[in-house]
Amino acid sequence: MIAVIKTGGKQYKVSEGDTIRVEKLDAEEGQKITFDEVLFVGDVKSVELGAPNVDGKKVEAEVVSQGRHKKVWGIKHKPKKRYKLKFGHRQSYTEVKIAKIA
Repeated sequence: MIAVIKTGGKQYKVSEGDTIRVEKLDAEEGQKITFDEVLFVGDVKSVELGAPNVDGKKVEAEVVSQGRHKKVWGIKHKPKKRYKLKFGHRQSYTEVKIAKIA
């Protein structure tokens, strides 16, 4: 069975046992969390689509770790003004393991 969940402004296709990285959540490692915004649930025999969410469906997950992605470099530049700025950014993430689609 697969599901499509929405968290952090993004949508993720998940199934039981998957490990995914989502935008940072306020949760400790080992803590159980529940995703209530389920947009799609389905398998080979049946499909449920939400408008916008599927009623009564939840996805339960466990927090594996908190971390940060690799650094991404950016540059600001204004032509003819002798202005150039190089900056870096590291986005925080939460790694979760999907336990159950209920």
